[in-house]
Formats: sequence, C-alpha cells, structure tokens
Amino acid sequence: MAQRETWTTRAGFILAAVGSAVGLGNIWQFPFKTAENGGAAFVLVYLLAAALIGLPTILGEFAIGRRAKLNAIEAFDRLDHPAWTIVGGLGLFTGLWILSYYSVVGGWVIRYVIGSLTGGYFGGAGAYFGAVSVGWEAIAFHGLFMALTAGIVAFGVEDGIEKATKLMVPSVVVMLIGLAVYAVTLDGSGPAYGYYLSPDLDYLANNLGSVIPFAVSQAFFSLSLGMGAMITYASYIDEDESLPADGGLVVGLNTAIGVLAGLVVIPLLFVQFGTVPEGAAGGGPGALFVSVAQAFANLGMAGRAVGALFFFVVLIAALSSAISLLEVVTSYCVDKYEWDRKATAFGFGGALFLLGTLAAWDTAWLGWFDTLAYSVLLPASVLLGVMFVGWVYGPEAVDEIKQGSSADASVARLWIWWLRTVVFVGVFVTLYLGVTSIYASPGLPFL
Repeated sequence: MAQRETWTTRAGFILAAVGSAVGLGNIWQFPFKTAENGGAAFVLVYLLAAALIGLPTILGEFAIGRRAKLNAIEAFDRLDHPAWTIVGGLGLFTGLWILSYYSVVGGWVIRYVIGSLTGGYFGGAGAYFGAVSVGWEAIAFHGLFMALTAGIVAFGVEDGIEKATKLMVPSVVVMLIGLAVYAVTLDGSGPAYGYYLSPDLDYLANNLGSVIPFAVSQAFFSLSLGMGAMITYASYIDEDESLPADGGLVVGLNTAIGVLAGLVVIPLLFVQFGTVPEGAAGGGPGALFVSVAQAFANLGMAGRAVGALFFFVVLIAALSSAISLLEVVTSYCVDKYEWDRKATAFGFGGALFLLGTLAAWDTAWLGWFDTLAYSVLLPASVLLGVMFVGWVYGPEAVDEIKQGSSADASVARLWIWWLRTVVFVGVFVTLYLGVTSIYASPGLPFL
C-alpha cells in the first residue's frame, strides 16, 4: 500500500482548512443572510455561534481525523466504533450533495468574471442573470468549474490541494481588503457601516427565534462542518500540532473573511440603492448575481475592473471550498480501495456534474438542493458528530485535544462538556427548526 500523504507544513494545513471554509458560504450567502436578518444583529449572533458552537465542533472533527489518520468514513472503524460510520457516511453524502449544485454557482461566477470584463451585464443585470443561470450555457460552465475542481484534487494533497490553497487563500484576503478599502472611498457608503456594524438590540430581542437558527446554520456552512472535510483534512496532520490553536486560527480567519466580504458588499449596495434592496435581502441568486452586479454596472467603466476583481475573488474562494468536498470521497476511495487518485477525482467529478445538471437547468432545483442541505443535512450530520465525540469517544477525544497543545486537563474537560451540552442543544434546535420549516413549506420543484 502506498504511503499516505501529509501536509508538508502547518501553514499548508491551516490555509487548506481555511480555504475549505472560505467560499460561497462567506461571500455569496453571508452578506445577504446578514441583510435578511437585521444587519449587525445577525453579525453579532453569527460571531457568537462561530465561537461558541463552531469552534468546539471543529475541534471534535479535528480530533476524529487526526486520531484515526484515515478518511471520514473509515476513521470510525479505526477508532473501534464501526456503528458510527454513519457519521462519516452522512458527512460524505452531504458534501457531495452540496458540491453538485455548488459547482453550478461556481459556473455562474466564471461567467460573471467574463461578463464584468466585457460589460455583458451592464445593460441589465437581471436579464443577464436570467440568460446565463439556466440552460445549456449554465450546464457548460458548471462542467468547467467541476473540471477545475477535479483537476486540483487529482494532483494530490501536497502537489494539488496544499499548493493551490497556499496561493488562493492569501489572494482572497488581499483582494477583499483592497475592495473593502475601495468601498470606503465611495460617496454614500457611510450609512452601510452603521447598518452592518452597529447591532439593533431591539430587533434582536424581537426576532431572536428566527435569527439564531440562520446564524448557527451559517456557521456550519461557512466552516465546512458536517461534510467530512475537516475530518479528512485533519487526518493528514502530525501529532505534534496543537488542535486548539489550529482550530482557533481556522475559525478566526474564516469568520474575519466573512465579515470582510460584508464590508465590500453592503457598502456597494448602499451606495447604489441607499439601502439593501429587497432582492438582495432575500438571499440566493438575486443577491450576488443581480443586486451586486447592478451596483458594478452603475459604476460605469470603473465597474468593469472592480466587478471582474470581485467575481475573481469569489471564484477562487469557491474553488478552495469545492476541492475540499471532492477530496472527502477521493480520500475514502484511495484509502480503502487503493483506486487511482486522478481517475477517482475525475470520475466522481463527472458523476456530480450529471447530478448538478438539474440545478443548472432550473434554479428551482438549485433552491431546493440548497434548502435541504442548509436546513436538514448539515445540522443532522453535525449533530451526529457532536453526539459521537461528546458521549461515545469523550475520553479519547480529550486525550487527542491535549496532544501537542498546551491545554491542561481542565480546559479539555470543559471543552467536552460544552460540546455535550451547549453545542448539542444548539445544533438540535437548529435541526428541529430546519425540519419543521421544510415540512411546512417543502417547495419541491417537481410538485
């Protein structure tokens, strides 16, 4: 059996994990989940959710992955709990489900990079989105994005994923900072910062029941939790790495990039519309691909350069997340069956391309795919993982967290009890609200 790959440097792992987390969840969804849920009030709850629920959960997934040194499914066999392979299996399925339609949106982003350079959407952002978001053109660019993703994964952990994310993640940060600085200079951007950074506590008090589940689910999505990605990436870590330190860096950098994305998008919308337009506040396609595109169009020639840069940032972020999702199933097949990595990556990439053609053909399918993932699959997968780490693998997980770190036994025990109580309750409530919302209004495109 061939020797299993590892990260060549700690920075390589950190950037790969951040790259997995930083994607469309941060740049496509976060600013508009913010707009839909009270601006800074949502940001405040999201920050708390990332710290109090996201960080303990990601440490649990790190502990599983590094302890087992295997992919997200076989890890549970190696840890002598084969019945819990359902956790890895559901995570793998969830990640593939998300990637199938995520790639469609990635294809739109490629199209918008081109459209920014040519001014293609300047004559009408809504009509342009309607033309490129569905049908054969959407399918073609969906295929291109999936091919790029599979190509990076095919090169392996060291030569493919690590090298790619070492370039991608710093590039995203630098370009987002540049765009945020540019947004500050625009006339009319001032009110955006109050809306985005100054919480309305009255709004929060009156809408806490709706804001909390959105914020917690956003933390799951943006941190790539419940998809098997963090278990898989952690399986390539050395024993002397500090999991709490690495987890803190991943969560902190990911959250900072999400907030930074909002500092770009929200001011652009305020400058052009005086507020967050209704279509943007509704989230989804109308947010990034219509409202923001129209904002660039209104900037004239400058909008071509700024728009191309913005959508290029989104493209890099989307790719860095997509490769982590495809790596989960690729790692499993290479570990268990010793399949050829290149053939596996392109084979599953092709299968996901076929599944994603539904979402590329009709955005109603994409919306349903996303709703099922966001409201049910992610919280269910995270909940099972929390139950395993907290109540089944607790003592061993505590030992793994202490390994290579300066955390003493009391801190590790506090973490495991926090996971068993606060995190469990938070995730369970999120799943319950998600299931009831789908039951009340399923919105199936084929009914």
